[in-house]
Amino acid sequence: MLTDTICAALSAAGLGIAGLTAYRKRFLAATRIAAYALIPLGLAMTGILDWLTDLVFKPSIWLGFGLLGLSWALFMITRAVERRSGGTRKERRAAAAAERAGVSARASEPALGSGRGAAGTKSAERPKAKGGTSSGTDDFSDIEAILKKHGI
Repeated sequence: MLTDTICAALSAAGLGIAGLTAYRKRFLAATRIAAYALIPLGLAMTGILDWLTDLVFKPSIWLGFGLLGLSWALFMITRAVERRSGGTRKERRAAAAAERAGVSARASEPALGSGRGAAGTKSAERPKAKGGTSSGTDDFSDIEAILKKHGI
C-alpha cells in the first residue's frame, strides 16, 4: 500500500514537471518527461512493485538466488574440468567404442618414419617418392629444401 502511494506521488510530481516544461514551449522534452513519470504508476497498478518488494525483503527468495548461483558455479566447474581432461563424455564414449571394435585412436595419424605405417602397411608397399628411389632420403627432400631456403 505504501509503495502505491509513493508511486502515485512520483507520477504526480513528474507530470507537474512535464506541465511546466510544456508551458515553456518545450513539447518534445515535456512528452518525454510525462512518459517517464507514468512508469511508476503503471508498475504500481500492475502489481509488479509488490512482487519486487517481496523479492527484496524475503530471505527465502535470496536463498533461492544463492542456490541458483551455486548451481551455475557447479556447471561451470564441471565444464572446465571436462575441457582439461580431454573432451566431452560423448567423445570419450566414441573413443572407447572404437578401441573395443579394434580400431586404434591413432589409426588416422600419418606415419612419420620408415617401417610400418599407421594402418600396418610396410614401407615397401607405399608408393615411391618422385625420384623413384626408396632410400628414405627422398621423403625428407622437401623439408631439406625448406631448411636450406631459410639458411638452416
